[in-house]
Amino acid sequence: MYFHASSVKGITVLQPRISNHNTPLVYFSKKRENVLVYLSNAVEKFCKESGFEYTGVWQKWASYGFDKDKIQRIEEYYPNALEETYKGVSGFIYSAENVEDCGFETGIPLAAVSQKPVPVCACEYIKDAYEEILSAEKQGLLRIVRYEEISDKMKEWLDKTVKEEYKNAYDHPEYRFFLESKFGEKVKG
Repeated sequence: MYFHASSVKGITVLQPRISNHNTPLVYFSKKRENVLVYLSNAVEKFCKESGFEYTGVWQKWASYGFDKDKIQRIEEYYPNALEETYKGVSGFIYSAENVEDCGFETGIPLAAVSQKPVPVCACEYIKDAYEEILSAEKQGLLRIVRYEEISDKMKEWLDKTVKEEYKNAYDHPEYRFFLESKFGEKVKG
């Protein structure tokens, strides 16, 4: 079984869309819990809630990785990021039985990517993404690194990365707004 998360209700066929890789693709995971992070985009949610108007393609915020045992690790890069991004957010996890993986390398364990439309065989409604993520953590299906637990080495990496991201986001005012709001003067330093 393959899984795909979306905020859109009633999808019967998942269509390839352009994402951060600038190629029309449909992304899947062979592990249901790994798609929970896609139910909300911190940049889009924060900007809309703050009244920041934007009509372009929203930059994605992906504060997750995978441990050596291929368990997804969600990292809070600023205080209360997890709750702020996911609490109260509902959405859908779509399932597909057959995915013709095109071999596009994502670097994401258990991922599959299709360049073709993929029929949906089932849909699960997620009432609150935050609660679902916490439940998955309790079951050992994913890990969460809270902001308070981030190491000094990780904070150094984050400071450097945020500056770089801000500098390179000249064509994404929504992303710059988000980074400035969450990381303050660190982005310009």
